[in-house]
Amino acid sequence: MPVNLPPPNPVELYPIDGIKLGVAEAGIRKLHRKDLTVILFDEGVSVAGVFTQNRFCAAPVQVCREHLASAGPVRALLINTGNANAGTGAEGLARARQSCTAVATALGVAPSQVLPFSTGVIMEPLPIDRIEAGLPAALADLRPDNWLRAAQAIMTTDTVAKACGVQIMLGGKRVSVTGISKGAGMIRPNMATMLGFLATDACISPGLMQTLARELAEGSFNRVTVDGDTSTNDSLVVVATNKAGHAPIDSLDSADGRALKSAMLEVSRRLAQAIVRDGEGATKFIAVQVEGGRTTDECRRVAYAIAHSPLVKTAFFASDPNLGRILAAVGYAGIDDLDQTTIDLYLDDVLVAVRGGRNPAYREEDGQRVMKQSEITVRVVLGRGKAQDTVWTCDLSHDYVTINADYRS
Repeated sequence: MPVNLPPPNPVELYPIDGIKLGVAEAGIRKLHRKDLTVILFDEGVSVAGVFTQNRFCAAPVQVCREHLASAGPVRALLINTGNANAGTGAEGLARARQSCTAVATALGVAPSQVLPFSTGVIMEPLPIDRIEAGLPAALADLRPDNWLRAAQAIMTTDTVAKACGVQIMLGGKRVSVTGISKGAGMIRPNMATMLGFLATDACISPGLMQTLARELAEGSFNRVTVDGDTSTNDSLVVVATNKAGHAPIDSLDSADGRALKSAMLEVSRRLAQAIVRDGEGATKFIAVQVEGGRTTDECRRVAYAIAHSPLVKTAFFASDPNLGRILAAVGYAGIDDLDQTTIDLYLDDVLVAVRGGRNPAYREEDGQRVMKQSEITVRVVLGRGKAQDTVWTCDLSHDYVTINADYRS
C-alpha cells in the first residue's frame, strides 16, 4: 500500500486550454487495461523535455531528443505502457519512428511533431501493430478533461494514479497547472523510471521553456530515490499553451515568472513525492535533509548516500534505530575533508548524535518511536557551511523483492 497517498482529486485536475487527451486499451502487454495515451496540442504550444542520464537510453528517448532538436512545433505525445522499447536496437528505433508516423498520419502533421514515450518491460519488441490498431480509439477519446484517465493509462507497477494541479492569478488572469506522472520502482536521481507530463496555459517565452524544465526537474524529480536504479526511459515534458491571456513571461526572475515557477514546482514536487510514497513495497516516506554543507552538491551527495543505503532502508522498514548506519553513510559520501566532530544527527525532533558521537541524553526508545512513524525526517548537520539540500526516499521491504522478482510474470 502507498504511504499516505490518496487517489488524485478530480477537482484539482484542471483542463488546460489547448490540450486534449485520449486513452485506449490496445492490449500492449495485458488485455482489458488502459495502456495507450495520445495528448494533442493546439498550434502555438511550447514544449521542452528532460530525459534520463542512463547512457543505455530507450528508443523513444532517442527519438524524442531528435524531434525536439529539430526545433519544429510539437503537436502530439504518444505514450504506451507495458513495453519500454529499450534494449531493442535498430528495430526499436524503427518502431518508435513508425509509431510517430502513425499518429502524424492520423492528425495530418509531420512525424517530427510527435514525441513518443514508452514504459514497461525492457528488451522486448514494441508491438507496433497493437499501437496502430489502438490509435483510432485513443483519438476518438480526445477530451480536455481526461487527465485522470491518462494518469491511469501510464501506470506500470504503480498502485495509485499520480495527478494533481493548482491555479494561480497572473496579471489578473487565472492560470492553471496540471500534471501527471508514473513511477514506483527503478527510481533514483537523474530522473527515475518515471514519466512526467506537466502543462500550463500560462504565456511563456519559448526561449525559457528548456530552462524551466531543467529547473523543475532539479527541484523535484531529481530529488527522489526508491532503489538507486536509473531507468532507460525517464522523461519529463513541460508544456505551455500560451492561452491564459496575461502578458507573456519573458524572465523566470520576474514577479510573474517566480510565481509561475513556484506553482509548477509545487505540482512537480507533489508528483515526485507521490512516486516515493508509492515506491514498490514502501511502508515509510523519508525526507533526508542535509544542512551545514559548503555546497549544495556535497549536501546532496550525503543525502543520497543515506537514501541509497540498503542497510539504512531496511532498518527503517524494521523500525530498528540502528543509527550508526546513517553516520557510516555520511562518512562514505565522498567528502574527503569531512570532520566527523562537527556532525549532528536528528530523527525528527530527537537529537541522536552530537559532534560525531552519541548524544548522552539520547534514549533508544525515542529513536524507535520516530522509526515506527509512516513519515520520518532524517536531518544531518555537517557544520561546514550554510548550504543545504533535501532528498525524498522510502524504506526497503520484503515486498520490493517480491514485486521485482515477479514483474514479468
